[in-house]
Amino acid sequence: MSSQKRLFLLDAFALIFRGYYAFIKNPRINSKGMDTSAIMGFTNSLLDVIKREKPDHLAVAFDKGGSAARTEMFEAYKANRDETPEAIRIAIPYIQEILKAMHIPVIEKEGYEADDIIGTLAKQAEKEDYQTFMVTPDKDFAQLVSDNIFMYRPARMGNGIEIWGIKEVQQKFEVERPEQVIDYLGMMGDSVDNIPGFPGVGEKTAKKFIKEFGSVENLIANADSLKGKMKEKIKDNAEQGLLSKELARIMLDVPVKFHEKDFELNTPDFDKVKEIFQELEFRRLTENLMRTFALETTTETSTGGSTASKKTQQQEGTQFDLFGSPSEETETVTTSSYSTIETVPHHYQYVNTPLGRKLLLEKLMLQKSVCFDTETTSIKSLEAELVGIAFSWEPGKGYYVTFPEEQEEATAILEEFRPFFEAEQIEKIGQNLKYDIKVLSNYNIPVRGKLFDTMIAHYLINPDMRHNMDVLAETYLNYQPVPIETLIGKKGKNQKSMRTVEIAKQTEYAVEDSDITLQLRNLFEGELPNRNALKLFEEIEAPLVQVLADMEIEGIRVDTDFLKSLSEALDKDIKSLEKGIYEQAGEEFNLASPKQLGPILFDKLKLVDKPKKTKTGQYSTAEDVLSYLAKDHKIVGDILMWRQLQKLQNTYVDALPNEINPKTNRVHTVYSQAVAATGRLSSNNPNLQNIPIRTERGRQIRKAFIPRDEDHILLAADYSQIELRIIAALSEEENMIKAFKDGEDIHASTAARVFGVPLEEVTREQRSNAKTVNFGIIYGVSAFGLSNQTSLSRSEAKELIDTYYKTYPKLRAYINDQIHFAQDHGYVETILGRRRYLQDINSRNQVVRGAAERNAVNAPIQGSAADIIKIAMINIHKKLQEGDFKSKMLLQVHDELVFDAYKPELDTLKPLIKSEMENAYKLLVPLDVEIGLGEDWLAAH
Repeated sequence: MSSQKRLFLLDAFALIFRGYYAFIKNPRINSKGMDTSAIMGFTNSLLDVIKREKPDHLAVAFDKGGSAARTEMFEAYKANRDETPEAIRIAIPYIQEILKAMHIPVIEKEGYEADDIIGTLAKQAEKEDYQTFMVTPDKDFAQLVSDNIFMYRPARMGNGIEIWGIKEVQQKFEVERPEQVIDYLGMMGDSVDNIPGFPGVGEKTAKKFIKEFGSVENLIANADSLKGKMKEKIKDNAEQGLLSKELARIMLDVPVKFHEKDFELNTPDFDKVKEIFQELEFRRLTENLMRTFALETTTETSTGGSTASKKTQQQEGTQFDLFGSPSEETETVTTSSYSTIETVPHHYQYVNTPLGRKLLLEKLMLQKSVCFDTETTSIKSLEAELVGIAFSWEPGKGYYVTFPEEQEEATAILEEFRPFFEAEQIEKIGQNLKYDIKVLSNYNIPVRGKLFDTMIAHYLINPDMRHNMDVLAETYLNYQPVPIETLIGKKGKNQKSMRTVEIAKQTEYAVEDSDITLQLRNLFEGELPNRNALKLFEEIEAPLVQVLADMEIEGIRVDTDFLKSLSEALDKDIKSLEKGIYEQAGEEFNLASPKQLGPILFDKLKLVDKPKKTKTGQYSTAEDVLSYLAKDHKIVGDILMWRQLQKLQNTYVDALPNEINPKTNRVHTVYSQAVAATGRLSSNNPNLQNIPIRTERGRQIRKAFIPRDEDHILLAADYSQIELRIIAALSEEENMIKAFKDGEDIHASTAARVFGVPLEEVTREQRSNAKTVNFGIIYGVSAFGLSNQTSLSRSEAKELIDTYYKTYPKLRAYINDQIHFAQDHGYVETILGRRRYLQDINSRNQVVRGAAERNAVNAPIQGSAADIIKIAMINIHKKLQEGDFKSKMLLQVHDELVFDAYKPELDTLKPLIKSEMENAYKLLVPLDVEIGLGEDWLAAH
């Protein structure tokens, strides 16, 4: 078997679509605003096959103009498909260029689909004694499987590759012979390709008929043996069934020829491939390419040196990983024609004497702007020790100061630079400055003066790109920095500490960081006004860096005894739920395994007729699937509750004590400013923004957060319905504005208007339904979505939405205006001009365009709320500092701020916070803030 030659035939479009949708929630956007997800996904699949399988022969088949024969047979064939997303249409020429540069044959024939090309070539190669592997996730290819033809389904979502031979196809489709898959597909039809099949015949029935009759023709011939309505359906639709079988049959007579020599896998034109990758800004695919073809992954430089990858300098919470390797699952390391430290003249100087430091400080104090960068022993800023600091204020030049391991001595050296860090008149530049500010706080050194953080600036310039320093350097400076791995080795137990690296290398590496960051700052300063983002940067995002640093340094106290008792209580709840689930199922099984849960729910208990399946053929037990069934089936509700309690216990209750800093005995979450495109902050290590508060057990987790001591109490200040107030103000909807100005309960007021009843007669259910619509409108809720979230039927939900828009006509006009603005300009803006770019807003693909339209409405509302709370945070922080308050701001969670309030300050503090939050920004609608106090966060909230 192993002596046989092997041919791999790739189904281009199936792999391209798969690559595109794999990134749909986090698309890969480059600096030109181009969505490169489809290209990256396909190229990774291609390289994975080559690297893993080392095939002798390989080709890629493309559709061209659809299937003329099938469309002639059935005009509606594939007629229900949406327009191809733009990102995929743009991707195809690039992919074909990459394949051409890699010397991989592209096979396409006008009027034929890739399935037919692959089928024809596979059967030809079989006659030449080849083993052929059809690389595709498309199950239709199973009909072609034979002793020497296999389906090769690429790895996805943590599942490994699957190779289907005859045995696997027999098991999967419950057929005797693979060619019966054609009958199986003909019987049940295919909604994706618009193949009709027989009405009422799904997967289970098709398998049953295959077992009983063996083919579509036999089924029709024996229709009289069937019972009830099914007999009539088969008889009445016999012609349709036969047509469906023919539509599902892969053609084996495409005018293409398998010429052994043409399909040999050859060495790529590496320079050409690298050129395309560089244009697309694929920084790490080049090394993947080189590794795949077993070549040394080095970049030639003028001195014969080599480079690979730069440290991923992201936000600490996402994670700022000084000693880690990049976490991109689809890219690894890069080499190319970028400039490097070896090719660019520079002067980086090591300063290691008292006189040298004195002269450096004198120079520093003369500057208007200085970039600095710390080198440390840990990615955890509050536990890190300083190894060195690099300073730059002229491109190509910089200085490096090291600090000894002995902390008293290190502190004494750092004290010499206190005047610089405290100098209000000197702008401090850095990449992810919050990390450096927190490291210096360990030595009681504050960072004062205006801040310019290149990561934050770039986030405003291009929020959809990544903001790591290596990405920015390569994209904007065509420069590839020194990789940290060349100094300390790869992440793992054998990785060295920065302290052990020779000083010359430390100096080059560290000063290069500050030099490149300085150059990026000079570029971004000019670009911010072009994106209407200068004011937003200078007045909100840059000042917020210091505010967040102070909040993270402060941390919050956690009651570990309470968490221990809560964990024990959750244990009992979980065991009780498990027992009940097993009783309802009639057997015990692994509840955490979808592989075991699916058959219990859908084979044994038969909860639905046509259960949804995953790409791997398993029954889907995803939350959205089960939530739909929970109303009608107690076992499903119990399973969802079991999952929820498991997650609470694992993610929060048992994990929170591990997050306590040993030095401070407090939990210090890390806020990320440059993640959410809407402008919202996110929180990590631990994530305090995702603590579920809709359930009793979820709310109890907040009870674990407590004041620092008996002299303090937790104060929670929460914006009341801020997003609804913003949408009322932006849409200038008088009825809604009046309700807010009159202090009415907005949900009850909406219910009264929509259901046509006096305010005092609104029922709890009416208010609840109105509340769902009020919040749902922001997210583009549909009648289907609303009926799922309420007790309303689909038609009642539609009627409620229609009535809602009639009640608030200006709201509907605002939504339409936002979508039209986005279509014309390619972005929408918040009240402070924060832009959300929507490249798919004019997509001809309805699903893709619909998501962009929802963002066009939602982003200005969510983003404006984020802007307002950030202004409030900056102003409150300033007031607390100016007033020398002992009270501290600790947390920001969505529309809420949490404080450690010093009890004697409460009379001053409460009105101060309320006033600053309510007056952070003037809207047509008054902002309203509710303040609560408590001995724990739950009580305060």
